[in-house]
Amino acid sequence: MPERPAAYRPTARMFHWGIALAVLLMIPAGLVMTREGLPRPLQDGLFILHKNLGVLLLLAMLGRLAYLATHPPPPLPDTVPAWQKLAARVSHGALYLLLLVMPLTGFTRVRAGGFPIEMLDRLGFGPWIAQSKPLADAAQSLHRTAAYLLIALLALHVAAALYHALIRRDEVWGRMWPPRGP
Repeated sequence: MPERPAAYRPTARMFHWGIALAVLLMIPAGLVMTREGLPRPLQDGLFILHKNLGVLLLLAMLGRLAYLATHPPPPLPDTVPAWQKLAARVSHGALYLLLLVMPLTGFTRVRAGGFPIEMLDRLGFGPWIAQSKPLADAAQSLHRTAAYLLIALLALHVAAALYHALIRRDEVWGRMWPPRGP
């Protein structure tokens, strides 16, 4: 019986799936909240959710990166071709970058636009950024572009995971989820 590839630690799995859940909530909220003609209470609720979840996402990503620095991921199995290992490294790096760019540009857009971030305001954290329409507009443009790149990269990430789970059946999927028995 072939040896199972090393799995991610429980903490890495919690970061992965917690961040995935936040992103899967934020993407539709972000796409819908900017539509014209939405009832104002729904639009306001989506903006509040998106902004405040963005703050939590940034904190989770910083925690994930700190954890990653001290707990490197297990290597991919030797059965994974070298080009797929390289693609995995590059795509994970791009995901981490975009998952930092998104909350930072969102924060900049909101604060430079003079808008509240309710959770931070309630905790007494100042705006940290002066109002500036040019800065808000630039941050909004970068945020939108990064959002579409993130959606595309997430689709690729999910497709690769499904490829390993359903076609190759090489247990790459099982390294992150679901937990395995002995």
